[in-house]
Amino acid sequence: MTALSIQRLQLGPMANFVYLLVPAAGDRLAVIDPGWDAEAITAAATAVGRTVTDLVLTHHHGDHRNAVEALLDKGAQRVWVQRAEAPWLEQTGWTDCCCWLDSGDRIDLGPGASLTCVATPGHTPGSQCLLCDSDRGPAILTGDTLFIDGCGRCDLPGGDPAAMYHTLYGILGAVDGQTRVLPGHDYAPHSEAALDDQRKTNPYLGFRSVDEFVGYRMRPRR
Repeated sequence: MTALSIQRLQLGPMANFVYLLVPAAGDRLAVIDPGWDAEAITAAATAVGRTVTDLVLTHHHGDHRNAVEALLDKGAQRVWVQRAEAPWLEQTGWTDCCCWLDSGDRIDLGPGASLTCVATPGHTPGSQCLLCDSDRGPAILTGDTLFIDGCGRCDLPGGDPAAMYHTLYGILGAVDGQTRVLPGHDYAPHSEAALDDQRKTNPYLGFRSVDEFVGYRMRPRR
């Protein structure tokens, strides 16, 4: 029996997906990319009989972490972030609560409930995806690295389209195709999809070279 369930909230003006990871045993609850509405996140945790203990960031952008301070004030204990994001968070005032991660590190939330952190640079230098086994099978929480039928921008400070290509085709290319992709925004008609399905339909996963990918990803925005 898998000991981790995942709940999804859509919050804020940018259609962010915020995920609550609820272990079956123990008293911890992790929030992935806590943005926009600390009250809604707290209420969702209360509805399953928990308080928020852990905050996990896929990257440093404000829409994915602008509820961190409020949730820390409400009792959250720690913020898990890839180490390469540290320079971008220096002015937040809460880096003393950060647990800095390297690729391959694991966050243990309780018996049988854990996240494996996978560094996936491209959108930002320290972007990460989070692999887990859930009560609905294997899942990967991709933040702004991989969307349903899209991928994250690489034209913002710290973005790197060549790194994004190697992330999508190399790092995520090694992930089992039955894994559910749980993205950071509601940018498609479907909120999730199997990775194998995305390999067939996502235009960013169909290029034969880094140059082709970079040319497409960095085309002028309309």
